[in-house]
Amino acid sequence: MKRDLSIETKSLRRLFKGIPGKGDVVALDQVDLEVYDDEIFGLLGPNGAGKTTLIKILCTLLLPTEGKALIKGLDVVNRASQIRRIINLVSGGETPGYGILSVKENLWFFSQLYGLPRDFAKDRISKLVDQLELRDYLNTRMSKLSTGYKQRLNLARGFVNDPAVLFLDEPTLGLDVLSARHLRTLVKDWIRTGGKTVLLTTHYMAEADQMCDRVGIINRGKILACDTPQRLKTKVTGGATWKIEITPNLSELESVKSIPGVVGLSTTDNIESGVTTLKLVLEDESVMSDLLSKIRENGSRVLNMGKSEPTLEDVYISLVGTGME
Repeated sequence: MKRDLSIETKSLRRLFKGIPGKGDVVALDQVDLEVYDDEIFGLLGPNGAGKTTLIKILCTLLLPTEGKALIKGLDVVNRASQIRRIINLVSGGETPGYGILSVKENLWFFSQLYGLPRDFAKDRISKLVDQLELRDYLNTRMSKLSTGYKQRLNLARGFVNDPAVLFLDEPTLGLDVLSARHLRTLVKDWIRTGGKTVLLTTHYMAEADQMCDRVGIINRGKILACDTPQRLKTKVTGGATWKIEITPNLSELESVKSIPGVVGLSTTDNIESGVTTLKLVLEDESVMSDLLSKIRENGSRVLNMGKSEPTLEDVYISLVGTGME
């Protein structure tokens, strides 16, 4: 059965004027993308990869240089006013409204920007307040809310017009574990109401793995891979993924990356213990001998090592060459 397209881009390019003499900056380069109804689609990539530029074009905030972008079949250039009525955008860390207004006043204000009928707006706001547990804060000024509750208000604002397409740009940024879990649950419940689409950008691999039906990995303006998390993981099983704990940390990280057969590398430092965890994607296990020699040359000592099952992070590392920046 053919699925309805919610978001579509064709040969999408966006150039920004660069420093004179150095040429233009290519933010998006021939991006072809299809996102369907009833889908949570994740977009992963390092800073500067083109994620925000793509979202701004899809939200009609930025014009493409070349190519096409469609929302529900509507062209973002020629049908911007119609598109804005059926979409919404929530960004992590963004101020969700006006500080001097209460939660209730902010939600009412944004409902009227969308032209919602009075009774519908009241009912919509009441349901969102209950779903996001904001009832006790209805008359609290937005500026007085904690970070977690500001983001709940932000999400309520994003849902207030019951959009057909919701863009979530790192929505759980800076939230505690429980608040982030609550927001993820709400988004997944909302998508089940039918006919909705979410495009999610996140730096949290586990979040993308848990929430997304499909994931696209973008770097330097190009889509490198696009599939379900599980299928993407199977694509790196031909290689070998390893975790190696060392101390002290590597001072010459680039020398390890340059070893033939090292597809990708990311590091995590534990400041308290002084232990660094290397996560590597290798072409095969024959690389391990050169790798351990390079670690010893660096003056580091191996504390623990072992193979690991491929994760979405491994896919990302194998394609981009490094972990999230």
